Amino acid sequence: MLQWIAFAELILCWILWSLAFLKPSKQAADRIEVAKSPSSKWGILLVMVSFALVWAYVRPVGFHKSVPSLIASMILAPLSVALAWAAARHLGKQWRYAAALREDHELVQTGPYRWLRHPIYASMLGMQLATGFCWTWWPLFLASIIFFLAGTEVRIRAEDRLLESRFQDSFRAYRARARAYIPFIR
Repeated sequence: MLQWIAFAELILCWILWSLAFLKPSKQAADRIEVAKSPSSKWGILLVMVSFALVWAYVRPVGFHKSVPSLIASMILAPLSVALAWAAARHLGKQWRYAAALREDHELVQTGPYRWLRHPIYASMLGMQLATGFCWTWWPLFLASIIFFLAGTEVRIRAEDRLLESRFQDSFRAYRARARAYIPFIR
């Protein structure tokens, strides 16, 4: 029974997580890009592979998730949704699917951006982990995490290069005090 409750919560959290980006995408729709990073698309591809792996329905006979794993999922998913909503609200019109700068781009350092330069990626990692803890057989879960981290690192490096080229010393100071996307690491 807990398996189905955790799975229902996970699906609801994925829906809510996705909805966090509706308003920012509308706000950003008509703004002109002045710099792009094509390499970030490789990162997006790797992250998409990671999500395909974590959602794959490949399991051995008798597969089930442990109670601690399900509880971890039920805690991580809502926290990740809350982080995504807070990050999207503070990012607002700066939001982009792929790494790019706009004419009036600002360096956002409020809300969760005070502590993390890429809190949306942190929320994606939380949702990835929540999905794995609730749904995925461990070899696929492990592979999905590897692809996710590789893709996210590509995207972060591309975005950081763009931000540093625009904001220079201001961004370097920000990077020195704010973690990339995993709290307490890097």
